[in-house]
Amino acid sequence: MNKIYPSAAEALKGVVADGQLIAVGGFGLCGIPEALIDALRDSGVKNLTAISNNAGVDGFGLGKLLETRQIKKMISSYVGENKEFERQYLAGELELEFTPQGTLAEKLRAGGAGIPAFFTKTGVGTLVAEGKELREFDGETYVMERSLVPEVSLVKADVADMSGNLRFNMTARNFNPAAATAGKICIVEVERIVATGEIAPDDVHLPGIYVHRIVLNANPEKRIEKRTTRDRK
Repeated sequence: MNKIYPSAAEALKGVVADGQLIAVGGFGLCGIPEALIDALRDSGVKNLTAISNNAGVDGFGLGKLLETRQIKKMISSYVGENKEFERQYLAGELELEFTPQGTLAEKLRAGGAGIPAFFTKTGVGTLVAEGKELREFDGETYVMERSLVPEVSLVKADVADMSGNLRFNMTARNFNPAAATAGKICIVEVERIVATGEIAPDDVHLPGIYVHRIVLNANPEKRIEKRTTRDRK
């Protein structure tokens, strides 16, 4: 089966739709699928619930989808660096399910592993636990969290082979593997595509069985959120 698509727009065609639950890999602006986010914006789909560590920044990453009002709800662990996010949320125009970062990662990992829910101590006694089942294990209280199984996952990797086996680049791996395994359909944006077998088995970070569609973006912008420098004497 050919998993390679000629463009991000073609990779999303027939897959994305209004009202979907969509996971997007990345951490800040590191390891985000830039071309797929642009194509999602251009597709015009709306009323999306987006699962992502954050919502990008103003004018970049998921910030582009906030500007076009295509996201109705964010499931995130960090929402700084984005004034439009703040404006929409405080105005009651955007729903937010604030989730501890480790819990968010585990919600995706568990979803990909077929685990419907799990118990964690994180959030017990806070707003995070309100309305959720609490249970005691070995004298400690835990809160039950439901896993996440998005209809579509948009992921960024460094290299894919023709079978969809992926290798990520250092810290750009972040939430991407968990998002990929959780999604019912996983679409991956990569900087290089190589022949099947060219990635050494020990270098495969994610098996191709999880990957449904691949699109090449050889020259992503890779914008830095906050560039800081110091004088070198």
